[in-house]
Amino acid sequence: MSHLVVLDNEAVQALSDPAHKKHVHVFSHIRTVAGRKGRDLPVTVVVPTAVRVEAGWNRTIPAWAFLNRLPIGDITLDGSSANIAADIRQDARVSVADAHIGAVIHATTAAKVTVITSDPGDIRRVAADREVNVVII
Repeated sequence: MSHLVVLDNEAVQALSDPAHKKHVHVFSHIRTVAGRKGRDLPVTVVVPTAVRVEAGWNRTIPAWAFLNRLPIGDITLDGSSANIAADIRQDARVSVADAHIGAVIHATTAAKVTVITSDPGDIRRVAADREVNVVII
């Protein structure tokens, strides 16, 4: 059993810029979640690669060094997840990045899923019947 924490575009943008009005809130949540590792469920923080693209997060550019130091993994949009995301995008009428978040939610075997987002409505639509803890920023 594990806990998967997924970041959306706004969460990535907030983390990338200490001057962003939501930076402290998102960073605090990531730090709190990371501090829980080993206590409850193992925690993994991820960003779908379509979200990274939407946010402009290129891991090779020095401007993203702060974010690159955080333990945030990528979840790629492979063939099967692209099929799921395409169906979600059509059904929920959301962005490609949000559809990729939905595909991650539906594919995970994690016992608990949290999404840090500025758009809870889209996340609830892409999650459909999957129980998701939505942290609104």
